[in-house]
Amino acid sequence: MFLLNVKASYDSAHFLRNYKGKCENLHGHHYVVEAGLAFEDVGEGGMAFDFGDAKRHLRAIANELDHRNINDIPPFTELEPSAENQARWIFQQMQARLGAEGQNLVYVKVWETPNQWAQYSPKPTW
Repeated sequence: MFLLNVKASYDSAHFLRNYKGKCENLHGHHYVVEAGLAFEDVGEGGMAFDFGDAKRHLRAIANELDHRNINDIPPFTELEPSAENQARWIFQQMQARLGAEGQNLVYVKVWETPNQWAQYSPKPTW
């Protein structure tokens, strides 16, 4: 089994509507997002998947969030823009962009800071 990981980043603001504390106020993060894809084997070219293709898709999604207030972007106009919900939304967007290869996406991890992150996977990966 091979696990491939790609990362991208985005700078965004958000606030949590149903939270009491400092995160209920508008604030920003330098987010880092990582996507992990699992493959049984490599192809004839010796690669399981082209890193460039995976990075292109992840960067396109990150660019949709970059320098924006995440609360203004659907579905976050209604859904809390927590790191957890961002990870799930990015997973869904990435899976759709990958087409048939989307079945190989196993997780998306979103860091709010270098010391804290949330990960989404439809199946436990820990």
